[in-house]
Amino acid sequence: MERQIDFSRERQMLCGICGLQWAVDLDWIDRWEQAKETCAGCGTTCEHEDAPRVTVDQGDPALDDAEVARFSWYHTSTQPDWPTQDFDPAAVLTPATRMMMGGDQRVAAWAARQRAKALHVGTFEAAVHNMLRRMRDQADHDSQFYLYRVRLKPSVVVREGWLIDPSNFVGDVVLDEVCPTGIDVARYLNYHEDPGGLSLALGREAIACVQQVPVPPPNTWDETWVRGAVTALDSSSGALVPATGQLNRFMRPSSPRAALGHELGAALAGRLPINLRDQFTSAAAFSEGEASAKWARRTSGLYAMIADPACVLTELDGKEYRDV
Repeated sequence: MERQIDFSRERQMLCGICGLQWAVDLDWIDRWEQAKETCAGCGTTCEHEDAPRVTVDQGDPALDDAEVARFSWYHTSTQPDWPTQDFDPAAVLTPATRMMMGGDQRVAAWAARQRAKALHVGTFEAAVHNMLRRMRDQADHDSQFYLYRVRLKPSVVVREGWLIDPSNFVGDVVLDEVCPTGIDVARYLNYHEDPGGLSLALGREAIACVQQVPVPPPNTWDETWVRGAVTALDSSSGALVPATGQLNRFMRPSSPRAALGHELGAALAGRLPINLRDQFTSAAAFSEGEASAKWARRTSGLYAMIADPACVLTELDGKEYRDV
């Protein structure tokens, strides 16, 4: 069962000082983060330790324990077989890396800690947020991503209530800490991806099956936009032009073609919700020497995942489920 996908929906704010809870739009949150807004109840600004933060919307249908396993959940990953059947995090380590880590015993302990981490699934919006953040912040700009639609086992036991985002500074959650014996799934308030939405921490055994499409999914890009972008890019010079100005020695030479690619990507970003624009602009960055058609299809397809998620769901609908 699908929930409504809305990247621009209002969010709930909760003040830790006066207890006021109220709805705001994404533009308000952007101003708030720049200290241009205050709590409507006590006038607190974002600098205060107990300043208002996004909180769960009490109308979120995922708060109903009985509904959690009926919903579709989503995940984005660079792994083409997520969640991996026999996950061995040490398999890719070279002998030199194993030595640097302290030998086989320490590697085995490290691998056990990796396997003890919870998996994460969330809303469609959260999955897209996560992917764009990784493209911008984790050197995954050129990585092949996959979007997964996740079905849970009907028998899963859901932890009562919801948690404040339990992730550590690198986004990891130890499964046993949030899902003790007898619990399969824990809901948590996501602060980082789709802020204010509920995501799930769970073990692999809670997942029944998944569907997968590559990102961008086929047939989701706007062919008219793609043709126009390709024509413009191929008509522009790819010759590198040295940067000018006092800081030119610190800047790489660029071409008019790359500059045009940046402008085209930024124009699409300007149509998106404000909290996604920087991430999308980074994800849509045009590299020197990149093929125009490949870049245009990828950029248009990424845009469609936010602006027209129905076309992505249609692609998923045509894929077979893979049992986990």
